[in-house]
Amino acid sequence: MIEKIRFENFTAFKELEVTFSPGINIIVGENSTGKTHLIKAVYAACEVGSGKENFYQKLVYVFLPSNRNPSRMVNRSQGDTRGTCQVNFLPTKPGLVWVSASFYASHALIEADATPAPNIMASHPLESVYIPSKDMLANAPGFRALYNRREIHFEEVYADLIDRATLPALKGTVDERWTDLLDKLERAIGGEVVLKNEEFFLSDKQGELEFTLLAEGYRKLGLLWLLIRNGVISTGSVLCWDEPETNLNPRLMRTVGEVLVELQRLGVQIFLTTHDYVLLKEFDLQTQADDQVIYHSLYRSQEDGEIHVASTDDYLSISPNAIDAAFGDLVGREISRSLDKAMP
Repeated sequence: MIEKIRFENFTAFKELEVTFSPGINIIVGENSTGKTHLIKAVYAACEVGSGKENFYQKLVYVFLPSNRNPSRMVNRSQGDTRGTCQVNFLPTKPGLVWVSASFYASHALIEADATPAPNIMASHPLESVYIPSKDMLANAPGFRALYNRREIHFEEVYADLIDRATLPALKGTVDERWTDLLDKLERAIGGEVVLKNEEFFLSDKQGELEFTLLAEGYRKLGLLWLLIRNGVISTGSVLCWDEPETNLNPRLMRTVGEVLVELQRLGVQIFLTTHDYVLLKEFDLQTQADDQVIYHSLYRSQEDGEIHVASTDDYLSISPNAIDAAFGDLVGREISRSLDKAMP
């Protein structure tokens, strides 16, 4: 699991360090405060143990700067600036300590380091998955083959996600608590997800409906069902989810909250970004005293113009809270209009 992350002159961040909860980490903030960049960097670090790429390579594939030029990920400033991203792991598994990568703004030199070396970390892989805000499963047929053979401009998170979603179900008996989560998601979407020739379908009492004809909100919950069923999301794994609320009916926010809170209780570390008041409030209402939830508010300081973070385990103490401020403004305007109508 991830303990903390530190940026120096990396993408949107001049200097930032965030310490994480081993449970749920909810990242909020206005647009352009680096929420997605933060969880992409977390995901890239988790992938170091996969044996496919080292940390700096995975950062390039996940962020996909123009021409795959790593110097593009350096925070823009004068001089020969070096951008660095370092991720520390919790000592829950032998071999996982930290990874770091540095890039320079003016030339192609790359510095990468890890303790221990990535080949040692590969013997203790950290299972992870990144769910982007845009659905990908409806476009899955043929995508992986195209991505492997052609230079197409897609962040690697999309190909990785299809790889994970197409894995078959685990063998053996599934623990009852995991089965309960699958049942909850099945009730929400009205069936199970099946895969045929790289194409995903929702199977219910009426037959099978291809994902291209299925509401995107149901596709998202169907993807979550798949990842739990095939063991990608399991005890000790890391789930990064960018804006779960996108194209999701507010009625389903409760289900998302219930599933994610229970996943945390089952030992899954979760990183999610959100702009949605309903989803944020669901976590406040559903979590209990022994749940491990931290809210991280990213904001741009008026003093230096740089991005900073304020972290708290108390929903009411989130500050600044752009979501709550927008909701409060909406309520205030509604009250003001009602009072104006009531006045003679």
